[in-house]
Amino acid sequence: MRSRSVATTFLAALTAVIALSLMLAPRAISGGSNGRESRDGRDGRGGRDDRDNDRELQSDSRVQKGFEIAPVDLNLQGKNRNLVGLGSYLVNAVASCNDCHTCPSFEPGHSPYQPGGDGKINKTNYLAGGVHFGPFTSANLTPDAGGLPAGLTLEKFIHTIRTGEDPDAPGQLLQVMVWPVLRNMTDRDLTAIYEYLRSIPHAQPGTACTNAGQ
Repeated sequence: MRSRSVATTFLAALTAVIALSLMLAPRAISGGSNGRESRDGRDGRGGRDDRDNDRELQSDSRVQKGFEIAPVDLNLQGKNRNLVGLGSYLVNAVASCNDCHTCPSFEPGHSPYQPGGDGKINKTNYLAGGVHFGPFTSANLTPDAGGLPAGLTLEKFIHTIRTGEDPDAPGQLLQVMVWPVLRNMTDRDLTAIYEYLRSIPHAQPGTACTNAGQ
């Protein structure tokens, strides 16, 4: 009887330890059809986990830097401020979106590729596209009348970056856009870029741009 009692006590204790371990273990969230775990607490559809990363972003120096380098006034109404700041950092300090999506990229006389140029970005046509690369023209990334960047929902935007599928020509791949590199960003990064693009002013493309960084 004593050995049975000891065994019963041991099994109960083991069960309690296992249950406690499962409670304390971090939840893994599926990262899409490939079954990879999300690295940033978001699912593969770009949805926000309830635990979110907002508190983490509040202390992220990239957020403040993003606001410092944003070349245009931002509309933060109804936006996630931290994601906007992070998105600005990614757009303006990492992904070089301005080079291919602003025509011309810099204010007259400010091109950093010319002597004395300080790199002041062209605000008037900021991210409005219009740069020609042979038969291809960069897209207008600014919000449309409905507030959607490039006319895309968040889900469609992430799909475009992940797959390279041209949203204006389904089944065809974007030939100039550097989506093979950008697709490696996390869902949170892409969501931040989208949130930033939602906050910039609508703009019209410039003309006569035939190369990046003009």
